[in-house]
Amino acid sequence: MAAELRKTGRLAEARWCPSPNFGPRPPGANISLLVVHNISLPPGQFGGPAIEQFFCNRLDPAEHPYFATIASQQVSAHILVRRDGQCVQFVSLLDRAWHAGRSSHDGRPECNDYSIGIELEGTDHDPYTPEQYRGLARVSRQIMTAWPDITIDRLTGHSDIAPGRKTDPGPAFDWARYRRLLAGNHSVSAGAGGWPG
Repeated sequence: MAAELRKTGRLAEARWCPSPNFGPRPPGANISLLVVHNISLPPGQFGGPAIEQFFCNRLDPAEHPYFATIASQQVSAHILVRRDGQCVQFVSLLDRAWHAGRSSHDGRPECNDYSIGIELEGTDHDPYTPEQYRGLARVSRQIMTAWPDITIDRLTGHSDIAPGRKTDPGPAFDWARYRRLLAGNHSVSAGAGGWPG
């Protein structure tokens, strides 16, 4: 399974919804970081097609006042985990999704070049669902097996790589719960660097 994922960049369980917002990774940019985000459109509302429309440049600015402020942006993520735990994939994991923006991890800039971005349907302050934690952990295990440079201490939040600019996945995200799910099903342990959040 890991070899297939490294070859195709496509998660078998995820529904494919291709975004035009991606590009090639720079030569030698080994995949070595996983970034957790959140998104809800309209803000604080769950369900509906708006997130997929946004990542695919099809968001109608007339449908909601907030949409008019973001409809022209060209952004994406590799994967979205819905409230029910179902996964949607927008960009091959082999490619560079436009999820992190100006960012840096451990002094290395441009996290998009070497990271995988996973969006959780949610907000900074609404609890994420058990199904989302299970879905995120399941997908993370597959990614970490395929790209072993993504170790337990190279899982981070958008707020950690873009401090002051981004706040997600926010205080509602339970890093310890995510860590327990991974530790229970994957032969990894927390490194000396600790755990974000």
